[in-house]
Amino acid sequence: MEKEATTLKKFGTFGGVFTPTLLTILGVIMYLRLGWVVGNAGLLGAWLIIIISFLITLCTALSMSAITTNIRIGAGGAYAIVSQALGLEVGGSLGIPRYISQGLAVTMYIFGFREGWLAIFPDHNAFLVDVIVFGLLLSIAYISANLAIKTQFFIMGIIVLSMISIVIAAYEGSMTIPTSDALSWGTFKGSIENGFSGSSFWVVFAVFFPAATGIMAGANMSGELKYPKRSIPIGTLWAIGVSFFIYMVLAF
Repeated sequence: MEKEATTLKKFGTFGGVFTPTLLTILGVIMYLRLGWVVGNAGLLGAWLIIIISFLITLCTALSMSAITTNIRIGAGGAYAIVSQALGLEVGGSLGIPRYISQGLAVTMYIFGFREGWLAIFPDHNAFLVDVIVFGLLLSIAYISANLAIKTQFFIMGIIVLSMISIVIAAYEGSMTIPTSDALSWGTFKGSIENGFSGSSFWVVFAVFFPAATGIMAGANMSGELKYPKRSIPIGTLWAIGVSFFIYMVLAF
């Protein structure tokens, strides 16, 4: 049994922790809302929001790293970590709502994908796009974790290409606009959805903050990792560092 369990734990730091964590952080909010954040808060305001968000996330990641390096981690991810650190009762009471929240979070990513898809193909049926994407994700998750890991590398390649596209487009678009004090710190006028009635700094922060979360994506793979005690801290912290750099550059 022990040999069989060891065989199942086949993913390393890069594929099992770094990649899923990075892809979760570089999610729908980065593509659909980062421009809105900069538009409201200005460049300096957006940088401040990004820094505060990632500092909060970093504190959580450091706490998780301290715990994972001092306990024996098995399957269960965040539930196993909390249960061993604070007890089964606390782990169970936190694990159930977290399980539900993970499922609900999928809808945000599906709706975000649909919004981007309809921007390119406006004649497509929105509900049908949602159903097809959900069915595809369900199939990948049902088949195996190995297929999900392989799919991640394909998605990572698409994201890298999109980053290159953004940089090239910026030098012919937003980078040609001269920087001024008004652009450095925004006026928080809001957007067309609220009739430009205004969005405070903390409202903009609240919209952006979920982008910095998702650091447990790698830890949730604890049962599939070769060396979870080593891979989870290293992979998570590297993912936070790389994604922080990407967000700061994209805001600029």
